[in-house]
Amino acid sequence: MRDINLPLPVARAMLRPIFRVTLNERMPWRWQRLLLDVGSRAQLLPAGTAVRKLRLGGRPAEQISAGSQSPRGATARGAILYLHGGGYAVGSLATHRSLAARLAHETGCTVYVLDYRLAPEHPFPAGLDDAELAFLELVESVGYRPDNIALAGDSAGGGLSLATAQRLLAQHGHTPAALGLIAPWADPNQIPERHRDLVINKPWSRACAAAYLGNGDSTDPGYAPLTGELRGLPPTYVQVDTSELLYSQCTELVAALRAAGVQVRFAETQGLWHVAQLQAALVAPAAAVLTELAEFLREAIQPASARDLG
Repeated sequence: MRDINLPLPVARAMLRPIFRVTLNERMPWRWQRLLLDVGSRAQLLPAGTAVRKLRLGGRPAEQISAGSQSPRGATARGAILYLHGGGYAVGSLATHRSLAARLAHETGCTVYVLDYRLAPEHPFPAGLDDAELAFLELVESVGYRPDNIALAGDSAGGGLSLATAQRLLAQHGHTPAALGLIAPWADPNQIPERHRDLVINKPWSRACAAAYLGNGDSTDPGYAPLTGELRGLPPTYVQVDTSELLYSQCTELVAALRAAGVQVRFAETQGLWHVAQLQAALVAPAAAVLTELAEFLREAIQPASARDLG
């Protein structure tokens, strides 16, 4: 990995003004998206990463793999469908390419990153519909088994991953291999207790929630999957930093998953920030926690016994 290990205080000092300017409810969505895409250029890809453009579920997507990974063996190793964060209103293939590339290298699996439709132009359930169709295409056209595909995502993408797993189970009988959730926004109805953390702030998050809901029903579990059916979901790993606005919501989700009989792993970091995994190429502790997620997903997609047979 081509990494730069910035001290945490330096990284925080650099990121704070960037997010205060970029994630601002007064700034048009298109400008927020543009600024985030430009900033993503600082997030380096691991050497040897292969990125292929394609369409998945009718939407633009990227297939990301380690350069040494042969296409013939990719389906046997399994896949990760990654749903990016950004409050359902911002974020893109570019902003999450580095994170997805690290997952591809550390799991040995192909990672598919989906450019699902964003609010306010395309409110709920557009993004959920896109994620559902993408997963089904990986099964029906690409040839993966449902239990060889993990769903992963951060923030809003984490909530979308949870909602997608619920819909796949209820409507198609498909259970993904695992859920990897980085600070998942599992209930946009909940209002943060504090004004902001290093990355997100309450006015911006409320603007995102309203944009995503549109004229929809806020009680729909597809919009707020924390309120939906959790029984039968696959093994789930939730990561969050204790400083985040979403920390209490993540602990509530973990408790609800455990009460529903779901196998859950929960990691609470201290001193990082909301989805610091995006800066894994710049900050060693963020890289370490992303590696833990990769190890969990790799084992869930292809257990050790199956890997040994291969």
